Amino acid sequence: MLEQKKQDKQKEISFFDNYAEFQQYNVFTPSSNARLVQECLRLSGLQPGSLVVDLGCGSGVFTQELHQKGFRAFGLDLSANLVALGYDTYPHLSFVTGDVEHLPLASESVDGVLMSGLLHHLPNPALCAAEVWRVLKPGGAFVAFDPNRHNPFMWLYRDHASPLYSNKGVTPNERPVKPGYVAKIFRQQGFEVKTGYLSGMNYRYIASGKVRWALPAYNFVDANLFRPKFMQPFSAFVLTAGIKTGVKQDE
Repeated sequence: MLEQKKQDKQKEISFFDNYAEFQQYNVFTPSSNARLVQECLRLSGLQPGSLVVDLGCGSGVFTQELHQKGFRAFGLDLSANLVALGYDTYPHLSFVTGDVEHLPLASESVDGVLMSGLLHHLPNPALCAAEVWRVLKPGGAFVAFDPNRHNPFMWLYRDHASPLYSNKGVTPNERPVKPGYVAKIFRQQGFEVKTGYLSGMNYRYIASGKVRWALPAYNFVDANLFRPKFMQPFSAFVLTAGIKTGVKQDE
């Protein structure tokens, strides 16, 4: 089963270390970055002044967004090269190299956790969910954003089952996620969970040169097709948020 597979961490590290040499792996426009973080904060209820760790922070784009919005934010990523780039790009912020399945953080040490496009890299998100539960203070909140497998474009372009699947610009571990599956994983940890959806994220870059020409058309369609309420569950991104108020299922 998918849940029993393990992430190939070396392929993740190699992929993102390579990107760190040339660019920040920042595919969205600045305004879309700001909007994405704002929607995550709205859904999670996290308030400025909170201590928040940005898991899968990359070069720190979303960590910086949190900082600008008044959060005490620091980033964590598996790629040491991206962490170094984060320090160079945002010297006023703190970053650490680490594995989200074995977080180098004390238990009940943070108010919030942002998972920046992270869960769809994990064949077994339950391992990360357990660590998020451990490091959050009681009453703390998490929020994650990931590509939605129910979105037709995400499925066609990024799902391994699609005949049009492209591996350009992604690691072998990546797959769009099913919203209900992610919510269930965190609910089983004891979190009170809710789900949101987001489209209209404007891409400024895509790895495949064969489809890069279509980005303006895609951005337009994505921003308008999923506006009606009945279409929102098919949006490009799923947001999952939760509060640590319950008791873990295995306790």
